[in-house]
Amino acid sequence: MALGGTPNVPSAPASETAPASSGPNPPLFGPPGQRGVWRIVMFMALVVALRYVQHHIQPLRHFIQEVTAAQGEESPAPVIVVEGVRALIVLLAAFIMTRVEKRSFADYRLPMNQAFGKRFWQGLALGFAMLSLLLVAIGSLHGFSLAGLALGGLGAVKFGLLWALAFFLVGVFEDFMFRGYLQSALGDEIGFWPAALILAVIFGAIHWNNQGEALFGCVTAGMFGFMEAFALSRTGSLWLLFGMHTSWDWGETYFYGTPDSGIVASGHLFNSTFHGAKWLTGGTVGPEGSWLVLVVLVLWMVAIHFLFPAEKSTAT
Repeated sequence: MALGGTPNVPSAPASETAPASSGPNPPLFGPPGQRGVWRIVMFMALVVALRYVQHHIQPLRHFIQEVTAAQGEESPAPVIVVEGVRALIVLLAAFIMTRVEKRSFADYRLPMNQAFGKRFWQGLALGFAMLSLLLVAIGSLHGFSLAGLALGGLGAVKFGLLWALAFFLVGVFEDFMFRGYLQSALGDEIGFWPAALILAVIFGAIHWNNQGEALFGCVTAGMFGFMEAFALSRTGSLWLLFGMHTSWDWGETYFYGTPDSGIVASGHLFNSTFHGAKWLTGGTVGPEGSWLVLVVLVLWMVAIHFLFPAEKSTAT
């Protein structure tokens, strides 16, 4: 099943993929080869316009500033507010595009009837398992160790839930933006995999803005995006990606208390320490900056290959 148009990749079984929209997709400002460009331009223009409106809503802007100043950028509340607004903006822009294009969110691989269903929970388990595997590998080479609990009781529960919500919103914003709408629009024109590669490079590059990030961390972020595209090609559902993204970041930031793209957050469950060469530990970037993450990402794709087999019939 293609991403909103002519099939580009093998589809997952019909019971597991997003349902197709009814009727043909209408032309949008030109022949094939141009429609995708116009779709992306319109979508990004809507995102920019909505961000402009949001920035000029004084009560909201002051609220964000007050929450950030009071709790610090590395606590969950500002992340929830900022990423929640970002997620809402991209979803609202996509909703407007569904009206323009006569499509549904399912055509952007976000089937609402799968919300928080099986795929999401499979993603949560897979993301946390792969992060744990990475840290076990680093630890086996004497580069990582846990140093006891940092939180307990209600504090542990509170921060665990807050960080889970925060990173779910991060996943919705980043994955719907790059693996949802943009993948759909670009993939319809140049094919699923060329689009996935281009968007993975862009996704990795934007991580350069993170404090404490390094070039290799950007590379692995891009590879993470490409791995997610592979998962999307097998399941047809962004809900799996939301789960994987949420639990990977939650595991780094909250559960194990490691840096996440160069950021060490407050309110983590365990204290942890890294010791050894930067290639092993990831340095200030965190475990995703370790060279061992390359092996884990390959194993992750192997796991996806076997857990979500491709449909045997060939799309035509």
